[in-house]
Amino acid sequence: MDLGFETIGNACLIVHDRGPVLATDPWLTGTAYFGSWRLSHAVPAEQQANVARCRYLWLSHGHPDHLSLESLERLRDKTILLPDHFGGRIARDLRGLGFTVQVLPCGQWFPVSDRVRIASLANYNQDATLVMDVDGHLIIDANDAGNRGSGRFLDRERHRFHKRTVLACLTGYGDADMINFVDEQGRRVPPLAAQKIPCGPGIKATLDYYDLDIFAPSSAMHRYNRTDSGWADEYATPIDAHGIDFDGGRRTLLPAFVQYDLHTGSYEKIDPPANDGPLQDPAVFGDDWTTPLEAEDVKALRAYFTSFEHLHSVLGFVNFRVGGKDHVIDIAPGHRRGITFATPRQSLLAAVSWQAFDDILIGNFCQTTMHGDWWGKVGAEALYPHFTPFVTKFGDNGGCRTAAELRGYFAEYLRRGFTEFTADRSEQEMRQALAAYL
Repeated sequence: MDLGFETIGNACLIVHDRGPVLATDPWLTGTAYFGSWRLSHAVPAEQQANVARCRYLWLSHGHPDHLSLESLERLRDKTILLPDHFGGRIARDLRGLGFTVQVLPCGQWFPVSDRVRIASLANYNQDATLVMDVDGHLIIDANDAGNRGSGRFLDRERHRFHKRTVLACLTGYGDADMINFVDEQGRRVPPLAAQKIPCGPGIKATLDYYDLDIFAPSSAMHRYNRTDSGWADEYATPIDAHGIDFDGGRRTLLPAFVQYDLHTGSYEKIDPPANDGPLQDPAVFGDDWTTPLEAEDVKALRAYFTSFEHLHSVLGFVNFRVGGKDHVIDIAPGHRRGITFATPRQSLLAAVSWQAFDDILIGNFCQTTMHGDWWGKVGAEALYPHFTPFVTKFGDNGGCRTAAELRGYFAEYLRRGFTEFTADRSEQEMRQALAAYL
């Protein structure tokens, strides 16, 4: 391919300029989230080889379906380009493992070949968008990042592009988050993904809003891999479901896996084989649901969760049901809200040790119960904005746990000029939760 791109894997986009030059988020093999996720389809040998021919890799954020260490081990000769995430955790960790890493300042163009340059936009949620100028064609890889201010950069640069415009980002029913909830009577709380709301109208609205021509589905090409998470496969989005009820007009929705020629505007479908193997026992990944916590484990959990200062303003306790026994950790007993996590010991302690608690939530083998009134919310919505972002995004990834650290964190993102809260209800709730730190 002279000039174009390929989409493959979960969120991997391979850019070609007289051959492959850049690959994003290459999850090419192995599993993620303690073995709970696998790729929905195998990555064919041709695309594996094309990634291997690239000089550069770009990694959006630290989730293991985007930063796959097993895949990166095969690509040690590459230069890894990273967004400038506050705290620099990913850069520090990868350098410690011997990888060659370059951090890209937010909003600055960086050439990767004669006709391709990129601009990386880190956002306050420790996600990032990649904007690519491919010989005057605009390609936006927003993966899981949402807007959160990247639209400001697009407004500034949009006038430069008069050729084809492409957006690749997360779409689907909504299982790519914690959906394994039960109420206090042990009854499953149906996730929003159970409604299987057609993706097409939302995709069309997004293309219209940003005035973009083409949509490439991304970041939802997984299925569940463990016997204790396989139940969630019912809510994963099939690759042929993204186009349901898409009435595009002059907008185009691509299939999930394609080779796209930017010269001609034509594409060829990639037809990878489905990963249809049997579910695997959690023991394969070191988890045993019958293993209890030890006294030192509880101390480690208490030290970890009480360190997040923001939780003291909203949360009374967190309970871990491990090996059939409850272990209650008081956060601020004056609050009547609480959370119970029922999960295996081994992955729980690994996630806390690695400061990667999101891996427990997104794996969907952990079962969660919310206690008390979470502002009328149920299920995954109840964890936002006061729990998940402060623990997993600002805390684990950003390294900020105290109010003073959080104020410094957001001061830096505001200084960069790309932070924004849209009128969307969830973003306004996030802004209110952050009022003391902005």
